[in-house]
Amino acid sequence: MCGIAGIVGRRDERIDADEVRRMCQTIVHRGPDDEGIYAEGPVGLGMRRLSIIDLVGGRQPIHNEDKSVWIVFNGEIYNFPELRAELEARGHQFYTHSDTEVIVHLYEEMGADCVKKLRGMFALALYDDRKQKLLLARDRLGKKPLHYALSHGRLLFGSEIKALLAVAPQLKEVSPEGLLQYFYFGYIPDPQTAFTGIAKLPPGCLLEYADGQISVRQYWDVPAYGTHKPISEEECLEELERRLAEAVRIRLISDVPLGALLSGGVDSSLVVALMARASVGPVKTFSIGFRHEQFNEAAYARTVAERFSTDHHELTVDPDIEETLTFLSEMLEEPFGDSSMLPTYYVCRMARQHVTVALSGDGGDELFAGYDRYTTAMNRRGYDKIPAWAGELYRDRLHHRLPAGTYGRNLAWNASLRARERYLDDISFFPALHRERALFTPEFLENAKRLPDPLDQFRRYYDDAPASDPLSRLLYLDTKTYLTADILAKVDRMSMATSLEVRVPMLDQEYVEWVAGLPIEWKFRHRTRKYILKKLAERLGIPSQLLHRRKQGFQMPLVEWMKNELKEEFFRVLLEPRTLQRGYFKAAAVRQLVHEHVGGRRNRSGLLWRMLVLELWNRNFLEGSARISAPTEVAPVLCGGTSNMHASAAVNVSPVRRDSTI
Repeated sequence: MCGIAGIVGRRDERIDADEVRRMCQTIVHRGPDDEGIYAEGPVGLGMRRLSIIDLVGGRQPIHNEDKSVWIVFNGEIYNFPELRAELEARGHQFYTHSDTEVIVHLYEEMGADCVKKLRGMFALALYDDRKQKLLLARDRLGKKPLHYALSHGRLLFGSEIKALLAVAPQLKEVSPEGLLQYFYFGYIPDPQTAFTGIAKLPPGCLLEYADGQISVRQYWDVPAYGTHKPISEEECLEELERRLAEAVRIRLISDVPLGALLSGGVDSSLVVALMARASVGPVKTFSIGFRHEQFNEAAYARTVAERFSTDHHELTVDPDIEETLTFLSEMLEEPFGDSSMLPTYYVCRMARQHVTVALSGDGGDELFAGYDRYTTAMNRRGYDKIPAWAGELYRDRLHHRLPAGTYGRNLAWNASLRARERYLDDISFFPALHRERALFTPEFLENAKRLPDPLDQFRRYYDDAPASDPLSRLLYLDTKTYLTADILAKVDRMSMATSLEVRVPMLDQEYVEWVAGLPIEWKFRHRTRKYILKKLAERLGIPSQLLHRRKQGFQMPLVEWMKNELKEEFFRVLLEPRTLQRGYFKAAAVRQLVHEHVGGRRNRSGLLWRMLVLELWNRNFLEGSARISAPTEVAPVLCGGTSNMHASAAVNVSPVRRDSTI
């Protein structure tokens, strides 16, 4: 795992290695162990390395036999031993034992299509000196990020945006389209970013750059849904177990300590169960909890740890988070409204004190219809009986006459829509061009009208989904948007902020392709989400009380924190003139939201949180300096029992190290 960056200039240009080094210095957190740079003529490739495999010999950039092909690579290729054997049989000579070198020789055989053979997570940059061509590629589901921009006749790329800004600060021009998407979704979907001149390479895509021209094409997509029907439930369970066990097993390859992030939910519990079966010694597991019991899943995680005899570590988080938010809003580079980034950061930081690699259970909800919103979408199909003309009448004539905050106002808007639009409305937080105009200033709305509708890209995914049933269309849509730009972006940034590599077996491409082909009734049956996955969990001995409880995920007690412990510091930022004068929201509307939440009239924590994150991003990334330093580290836990940790200004922590035998 590492961070990559680089420049490809004009043919008559010579790239200065110091420029590439400046880019790499912004992403040291991604790879604290080593730095490597190749600068020759018009190309400069750089990397920061977190050593996982071939600790001594795997230094990058890596080249082929005659040094005509060079690569920098972020990720892990799990089928590299098989690929290496095939390539050696064809006469290729290797000088390292790393997975990275396999890609170089595979490129010599297949060109850019070599990425189709890679099984793993990756973002790579490969330069072919003979063809004077750069190849950028990103893994199928977007586990690893990759950004690029054209600036003054040069192509810049990097794992993170800050690497590009280090050599092209003029690119720090905020994109109105990106901000509008943030208001809608709480994140900015690929390929857009928060900056006008910078783009994300979408998952499953590759980019070729030569002679000043960029060509982007897709090399993979989720295959058709519902194409193979198991003969029986037993057959389905056996195949599901075999495929998931293999996806877990191949992710246990590592030359450094390895563990698992355990939430106590179905997905992470399954991963831990299969890790325990494949491991010689106890699996190291890590979980966090909150003092607010309704958000505390630590007891469930502890139950799983005891069931599978893991070496379990817990952390209890208190809401002293101002310093951590400052740090993360600098680290994230874009406004990012998913509050679960905080617990994700904390659990990654704790895990990194013990391991360098951790497996997680991310991806199961998008594969097996695990989110509450899928149940909501199915339950609201009855609204399709409302005549289209009645829905249009309500939206055009009535909705905007009702005061903001009127009970049932947003539900009535949602009910007036057709199925696709209903779901898009349901996942939108600040739909400025649709139902929430009252929050925004007239100036902002006037400018927003000139921008593309943020929902158009989502509509295309829904309409083009390779599925015949409506729920599978939603799974495809979320896989292309929410999974990539929210869930996986969060996991990558929070883990890399602590120099921890996170692997995601649920998103193994072969496993994903097989699961997609299952008919929807194996995933969502009689209102039971993750039907067949829960059956597998029962089969593997995961306690039943974990499988049929209300889904939580990494939620935080924002409702209570914003009414009590964090009220003063949060609302001070939101109501300062500096914030209100940004021009996004009407000052009166912001005050009204705060008043409604504090007074207990309505839960406005989600909206207020996203407004807070946006303001902190403005202050700490856009207006702040380039300094990025982590909050005070938590002291390591001593083996053999409970130890007091020093609480940082970012988070008060109450550590509990529980051995698996309690």
